[in-house]
Amino acid sequence: MEENKKIILFDGVCDLCSGSVQFVIKRDKKDVFRYAAIQSEVGQQLIKDRRIDTSQVDSIILIEPGVAYFTKSDAALEIAGELGGLWKLTSVFKWIPKSIRDVIYDFVARNRYKWFGKQESCMIPTPELKGKFLS
Repeated sequence: MEENKKIILFDGVCDLCSGSVQFVIKRDKKDVFRYAAIQSEVGQQLIKDRRIDTSQVDSIILIEPGVAYFTKSDAALEIAGELGGLWKLTSVFKWIPKSIRDVIYDFVARNRYKWFGKQESCMIPTPELKGKFLS
């Protein structure tokens, strides 16, 4: 794995999650992130190494190797903050208690397949983007 890259683990069959990854890729001007589906071997190993309970978190995890990992709304806000520009303003939501933010996050996560759809298999990156995905 590449040093100094933050890793976004995402639900590879979720249309909302895959769309969010595409959104981040387009705005990651400093090339901060690498990506892996939670369902992939790499994703499962990263989860296992950190003893993350995927019965509690199954949509997005941000790993900052050697530092920490973030889940749910914390992961979303950390990712948005790295995108720079106006996205840095999302940090104001950190003033809202995590318990409240995560209730909203969990509501969307529970309904993501119903609202946004689900694929039969994990998204396959285009050849141009393949280097951004861990395998």
